[in-house]
Amino acid sequence: MKRQNSAARAMPLHDLHPEPDDLHAEVVAGLRARQKTLPCKYLYDARGSKLFDQICELDEYYPTRTEVGILSDRATEIADAIGPEALVIELGSGSSTKTHRLLRALRSPVGYVPVDISREHLTEAADRIATRFPDLPVWPVCADFNAEIDLPEHGIDGGRRLIFFPGSTIGNFDEHARRALLRRMRDLCEGGPGRLLIGIDLIKDVDVLESAYDDRAGVTAAFNLNLLHRLNRELDSNFEPDHFEHRARFDSDASRIEMHLVSQVDQTVEIDGESFAFESGEVICTEHSYKFTIDGFAKVAAEAGWSLERSWTDAEDLFAILLFVLN
Repeated sequence: MKRQNSAARAMPLHDLHPEPDDLHAEVVAGLRARQKTLPCKYLYDARGSKLFDQICELDEYYPTRTEVGILSDRATEIADAIGPEALVIELGSGSSTKTHRLLRALRSPVGYVPVDISREHLTEAADRIATRFPDLPVWPVCADFNAEIDLPEHGIDGGRRLIFFPGSTIGNFDEHARRALLRRMRDLCEGGPGRLLIGIDLIKDVDVLESAYDDRAGVTAAFNLNLLHRLNRELDSNFEPDHFEHRARFDSDASRIEMHLVSQVDQTVEIDGESFAFESGEVICTEHSYKFTIDGFAKVAAEAGWSLERSWTDAEDLFAILLFVLN
């Protein structure tokens, strides 16, 4: 496959970005709840996405380097298991850094469809892929993969569909939402042979887990607090980010990391004329990140129509990449 063509660009953006009212409704509903929450998908505006890229380079954050190591070390095996002429559809594509390794390994891929909610981050990443792989059609879709997605009508009809979902992003979903997302992935493969290549974070020592989500440099804290800056900018709210503190803890009973913003004082925040009171020490839950066993995850995936075909792990069993086929 040719490379180094600086003029190459992705196809026109297929823009399904949610309107501001969606953000407002979801934020208000979350803050009205008894346990206040904010949707983790809104952590990923342009600055949040760049901060997350920095997190992925931290010593404490093992998931990215471990998954990249598996993709690199087992590239030939993974490509052979997937087969030739795959149409790669990546949900929550972000900077698409892991995708470069997958595309290099695959035999004659017929196209790449990155799907991400951050429009600016998406277009930049899609153009980088198009430059590196100028013979590969790249069809960026700006959308929230938590909802049904309409893919572009032209140019992506050929090939077997491969849903690529790295990074253990599936861990951000509770069991009900996890099954629903796996069913939507299945639906994206309707009409032809389909596969799912997904990364999952495995259960491990609590200190390793908590350090990964609360690094010494404070990058994860900045990433979490950036959500409040975004709400102030897009919803004209009046959060005081300095009055909140980042916290991450592992709930062993639920097998998940919980990421919180903790109010440091008694305070009131207004959004569009509605007031939300916080007591000192009260938390807003901004993210859950579930950890899995391979057998446990395969059972949930089977209920959504997927059968486990292959699995690959690192030497320390920190992370796993699983390949599923449609039942």
